[in-house]
Amino acid sequence: MEHRNLGRSGLRVSLVGLGCNNFAGRIDLEATRRVIHKALDAGITLFDTADAYGNQGGSEDFMGQVLGERRKDIVLATKFALPMDKAETLKGASRRYIMSAVEASLRRLRTDWIDLYQLHRPDPETPIEETLRALDDLVRQGKVRYIGCSNLPSWQVVEAKWTSKGCNLNSFVSCQDEYSLVVRDIERELVPAMKAYNLGLLPFFPLASGFLSGKYKRGAPPPEGSRLQTTPRFQDRYATERNWGIVEALTAFATARGHTMLELAFSWLASQPVVSSVIAGATKPEQIEANIKAVGWKMTPEELAEIDRISRPA
Repeated sequence: MEHRNLGRSGLRVSLVGLGCNNFAGRIDLEATRRVIHKALDAGITLFDTADAYGNQGGSEDFMGQVLGERRKDIVLATKFALPMDKAETLKGASRRYIMSAVEASLRRLRTDWIDLYQLHRPDPETPIEETLRALDDLVRQGKVRYIGCSNLPSWQVVEAKWTSKGCNLNSFVSCQDEYSLVVRDIERELVPAMKAYNLGLLPFFPLASGFLSGKYKRGAPPPEGSRLQTTPRFQDRYATERNWGIVEALTAFATARGHTMLELAFSWLASQPVVSSVIAGATKPEQIEANIKAVGWKMTPEELAEIDRISRPA
């Protein structure tokens, strides 16, 4: 397993990370145990979850039950800010909320520290300096090692970096955002900002919720139980006429070179200089093996240029 630094920080993460959003939601405790153990045995070190995953706390709880002594062998990443109650009063990025949210995550995860604590989404009601001062305190207390952000527009990422610098606070080392061969919006502004400020990218939805997996065909109903079949909003979002054209052209490109769409999607992400680890979810152990194998295609500059020609938005 290849490892990379997370941005310019000293934190090393496996090139393939495990997205833990399926735990306690799509799969039960025993299935979670099989997936986690397979990931550990395969050399995956980055495990990414959030307090809201698994019906508000379930994913963290399952991970805490399963990891045990192996907790020390991984880079444990979680997030805060999404609502944690039906009334949506437990949410956000205020000092008051962060200090309670981190304690709740630590209890569920059964650990004394979080390696990467991430702001899950912007909080328009809280000044970024307040958020960063609270996170800086957690780092100084040893409860958090590094901090990151997710789903922030580029201007807020830059604002956060400048605030940290001006106030002498620990700063974000990473961004976690959607990025795939059919969703490349972040290349316009966020990726240049990340390069300028030495941030590492943790792309989620690398397969566009399975659309790039190769199991969907234009004009055919989605396979029973698949993400696009069970979640119509994903089908409406990804299965557009433009995206079908991209997938068909990329499938032909990959097949001609003896590769699958899965390998193309993951290896293309791994070839992007700003990417530190590709966050990939799994519900079965065999998916772990496929995800790791999928980053093995070392693409030539000519291949990358052709992929850009096919998939880059106008």
